[in-house]
Amino acid sequence: MPQTADANAATRVEKDSMGTMEVPSDVLYGASTQRAVLNFPISGRPVPAEIIRAYALLKAAAAHTNRALGKLDDAKAKAIDQACAMIREGMTDRGGIERHFPIDIFQTGSGTSTNMNVNEVVSNLICIANGAPIGSSKDQAYLETPAGVHPNDHVNMGQSSNDTFPTAMHIAAAVAIKEILLPAVSRMAAMLDEKAKAWDEVVKIGRTHLQDATPIRLGQEFSGYASQMHHAEERLHRALHTLGELAIGGTAVGTGI
Repeated sequence: MPQTADANAATRVEKDSMGTMEVPSDVLYGASTQRAVLNFPISGRPVPAEIIRAYALLKAAAAHTNRALGKLDDAKAKAIDQACAMIREGMTDRGGIERHFPIDIFQTGSGTSTNMNVNEVVSNLICIANGAPIGSSKDQAYLETPAGVHPNDHVNMGQSSNDTFPTAMHIAAAVAIKEILLPAVSRMAAMLDEKAKAWDEVVKIGRTHLQDATPIRLGQEFSGYASQMHHAEERLHRALHTLGELAIGGTAVGTGI
C-alpha cells in the first residue's frame, strides 16, 4: 500500500515513476500535481473552476465511451462517473474545487499538469468511496480488486492532454455562453426593446462629433442599442456551433510509429 501519514499529520508521502513527493494530507491530488505546483509558481491564479467542471464532464463521457467499447468494465466506469459528478457539484464538503485543483493557469502548453490533476483527484475520490487510503490508486494490490481505478490506465484511457484540455476549454466556454451569457444578453435586449417602445415619443437633441445635432426620438436611440444586443445573440449562437467541434480523439501529434 502507499506510504500515508496518519490522520493528524500535515502531509503524506506519495510516489510515482519520477520519485516521491510530500503532499498535504487533506488534498485529493497526488505526486504529479504537487510537482506541478512547485514547478509553476507563476501567477497564483489556479485554472478556473469552470474548466475543472468541464474536465470532469469529459472524463465521465470518456468512461462511458470506453465501457461501450469494451475497454472498461461497468464497475470502473460507474465509479469514474460518480467521482466526476462530485467534482462537478463543487466538492464543497472537502473545501471546494480550488483546494484540490491548485495548479497555476500558466503551466505546460498542453495542460498536461491539469489533466493529471483531474486524473489523480478522480482516482482518489474512488479510493475514498472504496474505503481505501488516499493514494492507493497506484498500488498493485488495490488495482487488482474489481473497484481499483488507476489515474492513467483508467481515468485517462484513450486520452491525452493535447486533446482533453482544448476540449475542456470548448465545453466550459459553451456552458458559460449557454447558461450565463446568452440569458443575460437576451434579458438586456428585451429591456432595451421595451424602453425603445416606451420612449418612442420622447424627442431629444442628437449628438455627433462631440456636439449637438438634429433632433432624434429617444426610442430610436434605444432601438439601436437593442439591435446591437440582438446581433450579439446571433454571433454567440454561431460561436456555440463552432465550439461544438471538439479536439477529443486527436490525442498527441503524429500518425504513430
